[in-house]
Amino acid sequence: MNLQDSVVFITGANRGLGLAFAKAALAAGARKVYGAARDAGTVTWPGVTPVALDVTKPDQIEAAARACGDVTVLVNNAGISRGSDLLGTGSVEAARAELETNFFGPWLLARAFAPVLARNGGGAIVNVLSALAWTTFPSVATYSATKSAAWSLSNGLRNELAGQGTQVVSVHVGYMDTDMAAHVDGPKTSPDDVARQAFDAVQAGRVEVLADEVSRQLKQGLSSAKPPYAASAVAA
Repeated sequence: MNLQDSVVFITGANRGLGLAFAKAALAAGARKVYGAARDAGTVTWPGVTPVALDVTKPDQIEAAARACGDVTVLVNNAGISRGSDLLGTGSVEAARAELETNFFGPWLLARAFAPVLARNGGGAIVNVLSALAWTTFPSVATYSATKSAAWSLSNGLRNELAGQGTQVVSVHVGYMDTDMAAHVDGPKTSPDDVARQAFDAVQAGRVEVLADEVSRQLKQGLSSAKPPYAASAVAA
């Protein structure tokens, strides 16, 4: 799919990777870029049309799909992490909150925008996942579970949307230089680089992006005798 003259809808577009996606879409020649955030006033990048959207609110998702009927690329970027293990106090509540944003949000957005994409030629959906879809450790255990679910969701959507010509791209990345990983020391991938790789995949017709060495190693390790989810691997 050629991004020239495309219309791109990005969730969580006010900062971090979402803002990087907005910049990259404009640089790739998008005709229009919608930037969605809970507070539309925080979407201020020139050339981006702000949209008020809480991805945990189905009525707002449906309203956005009705209002933005020209979309050809949907980027499900919005995500949260509560930094929770599985067995501690509040872990179930943390998981439910993360699932609403990281799993049900992309699912409902894909469902709402699927008819829009179909009318506009098929288009593409980009789902921002994580290297943690394939491994976990205690401080992000609930987050990992939601990203594993979102990986399965992406694969299922790809199958169900193939008939209307909609491409579904899964983006996996470890530590990124964003607020979510601000507490982490060590190498981090640039959000601008991740967004560029994701849109390169859209234009090349690929279904998966392994945006850094962590993601590539973890994916490769899934078929090993000791896969990463059975070890104490560290990712983000």
